[in-house]
Amino acid sequence: MPTATKIALVTGASRGLGRNTALHLADRGVDLIATYHSRREDADQLVGEIEAKGRKAVALQLDTGDAKAFPAFAGQVRGALDSAWGRERFDYLVNNAGTGVRAAFAETSEAQFDQMMNIHLKGVFFLTQALLPLLADGGRIVNLSSGLTRFTLPGMAAYAAMKGGIEVLTHYLARELGARGIAVNTVAPGAIETDFGGGAVRDIPEVNRNVAEATALGRAGVPDDIGPMIAALLSDDNRWINGQRIEVSGGVYL
Repeated sequence: MPTATKIALVTGASRGLGRNTALHLADRGVDLIATYHSRREDADQLVGEIEAKGRKAVALQLDTGDAKAFPAFAGQVRGALDSAWGRERFDYLVNNAGTGVRAAFAETSEAQFDQMMNIHLKGVFFLTQALLPLLADGGRIVNLSSGLTRFTLPGMAAYAAMKGGIEVLTHYLARELGARGIAVNTVAPGAIETDFGGGAVRDIPEVNRNVAEATALGRAGVPDDIGPMIAALLSDDNRWINGQRIEVSGGVYL
């Protein structure tokens, strides 16, 4: 009997690492539910690229910082699974969506702190909770963290604190969801050439050079360093990896 196609839900998939991850999952024969915040055109383009690879894809709007919207979003996912796949469950959840705030600790406002918490910690906590009934037994969850939980860069305290919380949450999810055969891991990228943080690593030569000089492999990261790794982590070849923080940074600040 043929194995059923795997379905992944990737948040923040219209750009950056989420987009790259979605495309590499499609290359591995995985279908996609891709969320976007406001870039509908980018999400539609992604769906077209995935379909051109012979896979199915659906784009759904989601603000991962608005926990009150999660029950309704779960209903949309349920409907998409039924209409597009005739299924009740998806297999992989990649909690990728996010943005950054750069502000010195002494100058970080409560509003900035709350924004980081709502998107990166509260959002991941309660979105995962809302989607659990739709996640298949034996499925996988990947939470995105950051190299900034290991090393420090001034101005990133609020963002990094939330990612530290995500790493602890990953351990608890791995423990509590183990009875359902669900493996949960954290992937922590280093500095990557995307539009994150205003695109500084990608667009400012001095920043890019500083990252390269601090990295053992001698360059800043690119999305193609991360997306294939996440896709590989979700494969059956890595089914016994659970509760781990895996840094993918080229050896930055060793």
